[in-house]
Amino acid sequence: MLRLALTLKRNLPRLAGYAMIPLIRAVFRLSRALGPERAGDAGAALLRALGPWLPSHRTALANLRAALPDLTESDVRRIAREAWDNLGRTGAEYAHLDTLFDYDPANHATQRMEVEGIEHFFALRDDGRPGLVFSAHLANWELPAICAAKFDLEATAVFRAPNNPAAARLVQEVRRKTMGGLAASGPGGAFAMQGVVERGGHLGQLIDQHFTRGVVVTFFERPCLANPLLAKLARHYDCPVHGARVVRLPGGRFRLTLTPPLDLPRDADGQIDVAGAMQAMTGVVEGWVRENPGQWLWMHRRWRPNMLPKPLARV
Repeated sequence: MLRLALTLKRNLPRLAGYAMIPLIRAVFRLSRALGPERAGDAGAALLRALGPWLPSHRTALANLRAALPDLTESDVRRIAREAWDNLGRTGAEYAHLDTLFDYDPANHATQRMEVEGIEHFFALRDDGRPGLVFSAHLANWELPAICAAKFDLEATAVFRAPNNPAAARLVQEVRRKTMGGLAASGPGGAFAMQGVVERGGHLGQLIDQHFTRGVVVTFFERPCLANPLLAKLARHYDCPVHGARVVRLPGGRFRLTLTPPLDLPRDADGQIDVAGAMQAMTGVVEGWVRENPGQWLWMHRRWRPNMLPKPLARV
């Protein structure tokens, strides 16, 4: 009996997550029925109301005060509410990812998407070389991978599954229908990602979250850890690295921008410097966030000083 109780206690979060599958699917169907604009408005209203009561709201406020110290307290709280608004819209839009990206280079009249730097995208697709694309949790961050699939760019998106198994299963189903290849981050994932580039494919990754085994970069003048995978691959294969960002526009519209290839710093041997490359990419992301702070995921614990590498003791 005791063993059964311990087993139930250990598996309770997972069981609760699976029990939520019918509820999450019902919300998904409701969002689908509402359409992208009304579903987005509903998701935004819900999280603008609930978000400030969640523990992660304190994280968002602390991050904003430290990263943007010149803001007034009212601006800090306004941007935090905007971040919840964006997160609610993004969640509701998962039900519409198969129709949300409607960009057509030949017809700009009625579409909700606009794309800047499409020539860089076509160059990536047609140059016969592997390529790397970094992005960040801005606006609806799923759209660059959908763009790649729509225009036949052989690309694999690196993703981290949600902690809730019900949400993870549903998100995975949606991504498989709308995107190209998918690679789960985690143990052993780096080998699969290296294989993508080795075969001449393209790899996309969100680089704006904490990575325990990462390299130290400066983000908003504060040190944090970044996943060095893209920089290591760029160094090994000497392939182009582009940035892709999404901006949420009024009226349920989006702008997706692909940058030219970055001129990454190199060491004395002419090879790409891993730490310097990650700092360059992080600097681009910081510029994006400064332009649209209310569309970034401030609730994430991006800065964790206690987990930075300790300096070596002097001998």
